[in-house]
Amino acid sequence: MKYSHNDAELVRQPIGYWSWAAYKAVVSRTRGALDEIGTNQPQWWVLAQVAQAEDGRSRDEVSRLLRNYLDTGPESMEREIDRTIAQGWITEDSEGRLDITAEGRAFHARAAALQEELWAQRHDGISDEEYLITLKVLQRFIHNTGGQAWHH
Repeated sequence: MKYSHNDAELVRQPIGYWSWAAYKAVVSRTRGALDEIGTNQPQWWVLAQVAQAEDGRSRDEVSRLLRNYLDTGPESMEREIDRTIAQGWITEDSEGRLDITAEGRAFHARAAALQEELWAQRHDGISDEEYLITLKVLQRFIHNTGGQAWHH
């Protein structure tokens, strides 16, 4: 891979631009791949959260957890939960508890395999040490600018 600048120039490049460009590339690739198998990223998030829970999850719990992912928002997340139910991948009982269906479990396995492929593609040539340093540096940028990430 050829870098955009030499090291002396690269160290002076704006983090805002490069973090935005990385975000755009990663999210576009992920969303495009999910679209190819018939879903979108928020529906994947819903499906993954429900699939991971042994006894399902409440609608409110899933919505609260996911509404801030990539600025999705509560109204949009509620619609995506409804669409995931309409797909037949999860069900909702009278108390608002979401559970995965057999069809949902099969689709989740397919989408999870795709996510693993995408992860491997994104991490090609990047060591775990480099990745860890990158995330710590990005979190430091967030902290230094008074921003907040999902874990705050």
